Amino acid sequence: MLMNKVETLMVTSPANRVFQRCVEAPMLRRLGGRTPGARALEIGCGSGYGTKLIIDQFGAATVDAVDLDPAMVTRARRLLRRYHDQVRIVQGSADDLQAAIGADDATYDAVFDFGIIHHITNWRDAVAEVARVLRPGGTFYYLEVTATALARPSYRRFLHHPTEDRFTAGQFLAELARHGLDPADRWRTYVGSDYLAGVARKP
Repeated sequence: MLMNKVETLMVTSPANRVFQRCVEAPMLRRLGGRTPGARALEIGCGSGYGTKLIIDQFGAATVDAVDLDPAMVTRARRLLRRYHDQVRIVQGSADDLQAAIGADDATYDAVFDFGIIHHITNWRDAVAEVARVLRPGGTFYYLEVTATALARPSYRRFLHHPTEDRFTAGQFLAELARHGLDPADRWRTYVGSDYLAGVARKP
């Protein structure tokens, strides 16, 4: 599901970039470490700023990035043009990565989700795809918005999200485990249980 205009303005704002750079990325590094030399994938790359952080802060060698919104793909390509030899950006859906980006089984050392899976109607399929494309020993880094937050009046009034089969933090963690991704104790909720950040390994 595409973001509406309000959320697009929010996630592409300078303030959100500062938060992503100074809070979210360091939080994920504390939970899961860096990925030096990795072949990485970002699902829901948006304007491309998360992709930039995956290279600059996590140390990935290359990043394939996918987003459903063609306008965001255009913005990401513009932002990341100086990384052209390290980044590939395509339009497509995270619940079918073979169709979107030609991702075979066990392709990536790391997959990153900076808050996109809660936008996907078939979110369980997206989790299954993450597990499929990760190599053994690979790492899934995720920041997610839970059903608790999505039920709040501010979210309901101003933002647009799937209304069926939303997940709590516990349900998301259980789905990771169901697909062979081990979250162990490398996760945390914040702002009560509104948001979930964590790292899961593929054995």
